[in-house]
Amino acid sequence: MLIRDANAADWPAVWPFFRSVVRAGETYSYPPDIDEPAARALWMLPPPGRTVVAVDDSGTVLGSAKMNPNQMGNAAHIASASFMVDPRHRRRGTGRALGEHALAWARAEGYRGMQFNAVVESNTGAVALWRSLGFQIMTTIPEGFHHPTRGYVGLHIMYQRL
Repeated sequence: MLIRDANAADWPAVWPFFRSVVRAGETYSYPPDIDEPAARALWMLPPPGRTVVAVDDSGTVLGSAKMNPNQMGNAAHIASASFMVDPRHRRRGTGRALGEHALAWARAEGYRGMQFNAVVESNTGAVALWRSLGFQIMTTIPEGFHHPTRGYVGLHIMYQRL
């Protein structure tokens, strides 16, 4: 697996799984009916942000991540990131590889920590992955996310000092 900077030619491969994941409404707080231009603007970040794709040996896009300052101004020293793995390519270590890559990027860029603002409590795979990479649940917003089948569930804020 290779993780590299995303470019405009990658978006047509990212958009189908982005749309699928967001429409499911189980893990992201983006509007389920988000249109393609809005999704592209949210995901394909200009500097100081960065968007990457994970590709296999044949060039197939397995997943993507975006990394950016969590806030502006005097809080811009804390990074954030978001991750999506194509459901057809899960269970291949793509999420872990993207997470490790994002942490290495944040360290190299001089960030002092990385914060995830909205990890859905019922997304147990993601919660376990982030914990295994050193993130802690700092707090949980009770009923902070309206899951389509589970009703209102908690929304974790997770953090790792770098």
